[in-house]
Amino acid sequence: MFRRFFLPAAVLCFGMAAFAVAAAPEDALKGVKCLMVSKKTANAAQSAEWKKGKVYFCCGGCKGKFEKMDDKAKSKLAAKANHQLVATKQYVQNACPISGGKLNDAQTITVSGAKVSFCCGNCKAKAERMDAKDQVAELFSEAAFKKSKYAPAKKKS
Repeated sequence: MFRRFFLPAAVLCFGMAAFAVAAAPEDALKGVKCLMVSKKTANAAQSAEWKKGKVYFCCGGCKGKFEKMDDKAKSKLAAKANHQLVATKQYVQNACPISGGKLNDAQTITVSGAKVSFCCGNCKAKAERMDAKDQVAELFSEAAFKKSKYAPAKKKS
């Protein structure tokens, strides 16, 4: 009798766990736009690897175009891809993107859904004077990403 109930219960628990894992990326993608077509919403089922994380696309066509690009072409999308890594909480910031200085939690803005902190009011003010497109380009460029000492977020167990 124990086996008769154990197997369905195990299948049910596994199914619920699989649903929870599958549902999590959708929450992380709230407000995130396609890497290739910024007017369209990103889809959790359409992702590709970037650094030690994933970037998201609206459809398989965009994902396919990205995967066929050479490194030079992909580098033109680096700031947008890095922005997605932060917006989806796959990467965490450890220094100011402008100066490389220690972060001050009181000096924070949100850039297209991604929280960005700065060392001081001067760096924050500089970022606030930029329009949204320039904020992504400047604060998530490869140089700024390196200066910010972004690192993969620790996975929750």
